[in-house]
Amino acid sequence: MIERIESVAVIGAGYMGGGIAQSLAMTGMPVVIADVSAEVAEQQLARLLREAEQFELQGLFPAGSTDAVRANLRAAASIEDAVAGVDFIEEAVLEIVEVKHDVLRRISAAARPDAIIGSNTSTIPVSVLAVAVDRPERFLTVHWSNPAPFIPGVELVAGEATDRSLVPVVKEMLARAGRQSALVADVPGFVLNRLQYVLLKEAMSIVEEGIATPEDVDTIVSSTFGFRLAFFGPFKIADMAGLDVYANCFRTFEEAFGPRLGTPQMLKDAVEAGRFGTKNGQGLTTDYTPEQVEGVVAYRSEAYSKLSQLLRELGPSPIH
Repeated sequence: MIERIESVAVIGAGYMGGGIAQSLAMTGMPVVIADVSAEVAEQQLARLLREAEQFELQGLFPAGSTDAVRANLRAAASIEDAVAGVDFIEEAVLEIVEVKHDVLRRISAAARPDAIIGSNTSTIPVSVLAVAVDRPERFLTVHWSNPAPFIPGVELVAGEATDRSLVPVVKEMLARAGRQSALVADVPGFVLNRLQYVLLKEAMSIVEEGIATPEDVDTIVSSTFGFRLAFFGPFKIADMAGLDVYANCFRTFEEAFGPRLGTPQMLKDAVEAGRFGTKNGQGLTTDYTPEQVEGVVAYRSEAYSKLSQLLRELGPSPIH
């Protein structure tokens, strides 16, 4: 397997694939895109160049980004032409297993034997897609979020056959593009969409039960705990709130809603062991020094204040 990715092909140059291609081309890596036809690929290339120019004029891309995209991004006449000779291929076609299978077969048949192949699938397990890949040890999920040019997190999913030595190679490529990546297990929905869809399901249940309107649910989420999530994940938020407090709140939920919202065993074990979060320096998974607690409180205050200021400057969303 290769040790450093120096060239990339993105198959499927629509909204997601195109954004991935833009992001990688801005790093200086040569990137080639392919789509359902040579004509469509050329149309997508022209769109991506226009978008890059617009984003740079708006100050959303760094100065020089358009020149970098123009210099490093090109369109291929076919999938086979696109993947020939590159180090890494990202499949970003429709979220339909049969379509992905067809494209992955074409990719793996035409790519170099040592080329790494990734899929941008958001929910389909690696095990389901890997059957279409020749040498599945070089295959994994590399799941970007929408919109790809601006969301920094990328999910990596290694399948049973995936060579684990690929993971740091892909992580390093993503880091060059300013992305944070996390490796998760191969289950449907992975982590991102499992959490996201559970939130949506509960939000819809709240509306269906007549507890709040969709508009009020959106307001509550975006202006309270969703506000915090820009800086901290749920484990760190729980540590800062107090794990004993969370355990008491879960008792209320369990009395009202039953086992569906019962206290997680992980939380029970932590509280029984005297781990109450930052208040006593012992979190769910991490111990904190007094200096770290003081530092995170100061960081939190500054972060929330600056985000509030940014939201005031931007004003309300066109849809709200």
